[in-house]
Amino acid sequence: MEVVTKKVEVCFSPALFNYYQNPEAIVVVVDVLRATSAICAAFMNGVEKVIPIGTVEEAIEYKNKGYLVAAERDGFVLDFADFGNSPFNFTANRVKGKTIVYSTTNGTQAINIASSCYSVVIGAFINISALSNWLKKQQRDVIIFCAGWKGRFSLEDTILAGALTEKLLESASYETVCDSALASLDLWYVAKPNLLVYINKTAQRNRLKKNGLDDVIEYCHTPDITDIIPIYTNGFLTAITQ
Repeated sequence: MEVVTKKVEVCFSPALFNYYQNPEAIVVVVDVLRATSAICAAFMNGVEKVIPIGTVEEAIEYKNKGYLVAAERDGFVLDFADFGNSPFNFTANRVKGKTIVYSTTNGTQAINIASSCYSVVIGAFINISALSNWLKKQQRDVIIFCAGWKGRFSLEDTILAGALTEKLLESASYETVCDSALASLDLWYVAKPNLLVYINKTAQRNRLKKNGLDDVIEYCHTPDITDIIPIYTNGFLTAITQ
């Protein structure tokens, strides 16, 4: 039986996503430090739904309606919010069985930008194997969408994109002729032997350190803590398991 190959592409920034639009593709949004890692952690700890929104004004509206709100800008928790976007905020005793509204500097913007595609899922190192195995079963084109930093390129998201590209290309069902996918793969090969040392040079790691928010670095780069895959449907995220 002939194997029909699907393509893997990597989009380095929200500013470039229009060039990758594919209504038949699954989009994997990645924002390693910290939004997508935190979303995976929240579902691992029993959150029922996450509603990703773009603006602070929307977050305030939801807060006024009685929702729990996780909201940050530039890493700092907004004064009206119940949580920031550290994975360590979303402990089981705080989130299990609840719906949380979530607004971040980069990650939730990317989720909303990608929502016109076939499906949107959340990727992180902490769910990378489960995610790659699930994607291989879907037999659809995959766009790995790096949330970046305010429209700019980010190393940590690109390295995760490369790690996920490597896993997908292990299957005969996937191929890539995308230069950004190949570049992310090359960066991953450079970083892979000592990932945490490599991540020390990234701009976001240094922003977090400057603000005393870098306690999450090792956690966010630890593979396979969970087999949960958050998926975006009808305006909110829920969890599926591989």
